[in-house]
Amino acid sequence: MKVIIVGCGKVGTTLAVQLCRDGHDVIVLDKNPIRVQSVSAAYDVLALEGDGSSYSTLKDAGVESADLLIAVTDSDEKNLLCCLIGRKAGNVRTIARIRNPVYNSEILFFQQNFGLSMVINPELTAAQEMGRIFRFPSAISIDTFAKGRVELLTFVLGKDSILAGKPLTYIHSKLKCDVLVAVVRRGSSVVIPHGDYVLEAEDTVSIIVGKGQANEFFRKIGVSSSPVGNVMIAGGGRVTVYLARRLISEGISVKIIERSHERCEELSDILPKAEIIHGDAADEDLLLEEGIEEVGGFASMTDIDEQNIMLSLFARQNSRVNAKLVTKITRIGFDGVIQTLDLGSIINPKETTADYILQFVRSTQASEGSNMENLYRLAGDEVEAMEFHITEKSKVTGQPLQSLKIRKNTLIGKIYRDGKLFTPSGQDVIKVGDSVVLVTLRKNRFNDLDDILDS
Repeated sequence: MKVIIVGCGKVGTTLAVQLCRDGHDVIVLDKNPIRVQSVSAAYDVLALEGDGSSYSTLKDAGVESADLLIAVTDSDEKNLLCCLIGRKAGNVRTIARIRNPVYNSEILFFQQNFGLSMVINPELTAAQEMGRIFRFPSAISIDTFAKGRVELLTFVLGKDSILAGKPLTYIHSKLKCDVLVAVVRRGSSVVIPHGDYVLEAEDTVSIIVGKGQANEFFRKIGVSSSPVGNVMIAGGGRVTVYLARRLISEGISVKIIERSHERCEELSDILPKAEIIHGDAADEDLLLEEGIEEVGGFASMTDIDEQNIMLSLFARQNSRVNAKLVTKITRIGFDGVIQTLDLGSIINPKETTADYILQFVRSTQASEGSNMENLYRLAGDEVEAMEFHITEKSKVTGQPLQSLKIRKNTLIGKIYRDGKLFTPSGQDVIKVGDSVVLVTLRKNRFNDLDDILDS
């Protein structure tokens, strides 16, 4: 596909990198010559200097022959204008980043009247992910499939876990849990395991379960699955507003520490049920005075990654109740170093945005046999978990799974059919109307369910 990205900030650059890796022809537009030069030098993309809200600039970039235009500048209004011009100039699909909470209730209007294929709000999607984590603090991340009926949870196996030293078959034979272990990360090694695979302490494990089944599983392995009762948030930006609203609506008390007095007043009006503290979250004495030792959850949400890292490490060091930590990280580099730190759940809004857009791109590339409904990246982007909805008869339907030549390192985890969820066996078949959840190594790069077949 030919893709034009307007705006090469953090989100735009991440998208450009991911789409290039997937083999797309990417053109990036930005008014800032330094950004343009930086992106052009570092990545295999065509970077042009210019205003993406200008028809002549978009025309020079080839909008008339493009397949997709993604507008992710710092201005919601400019993003909408870029998409509107793109739609008028050519038969191009458009995606706009819209961040202002004021526009949340108007998304449907924008899509219908501006011809938008998709609207994405990085802060809102990040807050939704954080909210799920605080509701289920044992997990590092929680993703959903089949409209919430299937859950993908990632957690770290404790040093004293009863699963350490046990094969995966133990979960079914002894614990009697319908839990499918989809991915295991051990150090730098990532595997999609078989039933005889033996787990070890400190493994990072991703499981696929039906909604509500994870509670029983975690109870049987001696891990708490109760939501946190209170959360302290450092920083009062947009993500904080979305997260606080979500937590408060679920009965979780929220305390926000924000250094700007003016912003504190705004937060008090926006979030009347939250406790707003005017102060610097980097002040250790203030954190201790406000009770960081006893809070059930702590979220580092300032605009500075280094500060968020230090705050989470401080919270871990001082927590008396093993608080659930969520750390917002926005930079592209140093992922390997960050993963080695005890920062709890690491949330990157730009990567979350990229995943949603890549899911859309993959869906438009799929054949008529299936539609990609969801796409999530696991284990440091080495693994992808996907959901396909079977719309027409494809190469994989009507045949027992055991008779299909499925590509290596691919696991069909769950099938949702006619209101029922099950883990398929070799005798089961995929049918039109099914929702199929699978896990594969990223290098396989599936656009369509038929791609699971080894050519």
